[in-house]
Amino acid sequence: MQLQLKKPPKFWESRIFWLVILIIFTSSASGFISGAVSGAYFSSYIRDYLSKLNISMPAPNPDAIRERPIYLPQTTQEEAVIKVVKDTSPAVVSIIISKDLPIIEEYYINPFPEFFGEGFQVPQFRQKGTEKKQVGGGTGFFISSDGLILTNKHVVADTKADYTVITNDGKKIPAKVLARDPVQDLAIIKVDQEKTFPTLIPGDSNKLQPGQTVIAIGNALGEFQNTVSVGVISGLARTISAEGGGTVETLEDVIQTDAAINRGNSGGPLLNLKGEVIGINAAMSVEGQNIGFAIPINKAKKDIESVKRRGKIVYPFLGIRYILINDAIKEKNNLAVDYGAWIQKGEGGESAVYQGSAAEKAGLKEGDIILEFNNEKITTDNSLAKIIIKYNPGDKIILKILRNNKELDIELILGERTE
Repeated sequence: MQLQLKKPPKFWESRIFWLVILIIFTSSASGFISGAVSGAYFSSYIRDYLSKLNISMPAPNPDAIRERPIYLPQTTQEEAVIKVVKDTSPAVVSIIISKDLPIIEEYYINPFPEFFGEGFQVPQFRQKGTEKKQVGGGTGFFISSDGLILTNKHVVADTKADYTVITNDGKKIPAKVLARDPVQDLAIIKVDQEKTFPTLIPGDSNKLQPGQTVIAIGNALGEFQNTVSVGVISGLARTISAEGGGTVETLEDVIQTDAAINRGNSGGPLLNLKGEVIGINAAMSVEGQNIGFAIPINKAKKDIESVKRRGKIVYPFLGIRYILINDAIKEKNNLAVDYGAWIQKGEGGESAVYQGSAAEKAGLKEGDIILEFNNEKITTDNSLAKIIIKYNPGDKIILKILRNNKELDIELILGERTE
């Protein structure tokens, strides 16, 4: 005999279940009826009271409610970006690089008709004149209403090329290179036309903060004029080696951003949300994504002023080749100090001290270590190049040097370096 478990009665089959249902239904109905009666009573009472005061209650209009549009307000940042792009784009230009290239004509000859017959032909090539072709492109922006344009040096590095500026409204204007910075990847070109041009306002790149929103505008890929990209400042004071215009340069203290900087964007402005230029787009990483670099605008201000005053870019020139000393170089070469600029010959055996330079006139020699420049200590973080750029040709300065384990003070007058 098999035992079976007795199933308990289902809950909804019990009297308690139906009693609970009856209570809930009665309560709901009572509440509904009470609400309707009280609502009607108070509505009638309020209407009577307002009518005594000569005030009428307008009836709701369902159609008006349904037709009311729903607006999704733009964020403050989005509005700022749109305004900056609208205000600054007229001052951004595309730079077209053109060269006279040979026209190569292909033709055929039969060098050995006596051996191979008339059907044998060998291709030959000859030049048939030249034609002007576009070989590259970049970006720039007006820094003066009379046509001065700031861009990268590698954009206008070819001295045999012709340069044409395309303004935001599509006009093509020939441009000439006024000055190429001998140290930084900066250049200034000019267009001549009887009109005033819109200009951009320089900001203060010393006040930048990581995470700050920035806008890049440029001639992306050399064909998409005034392309806009938005990002943030990813880092400050970066040092990179960049290749472009047939040269490789080390760029110090540059701004890193994740705003897209593509080929052709070089020389374009990097803007803050006030519409101020805080950098000049210069390079991108080909290995990573959204890693671009811009030269701080404060580095260009001296160039702009120099061109406006002198028609060229000039730098103070000391006239030495050197190696910045760190712990590794100190130990490897058994030096007495772990900082300073160690005067040495170039990798190809070039002279350590330039002939006729301020350094030679002051008596600096190969092997000397410059410890301080006008009481400012020279380190890998505060290099000689960073320090000297603060001065002008003709400035009198004092160098503290280490020679044969003895410290000496040497006074000299800085020379001039141009392109």
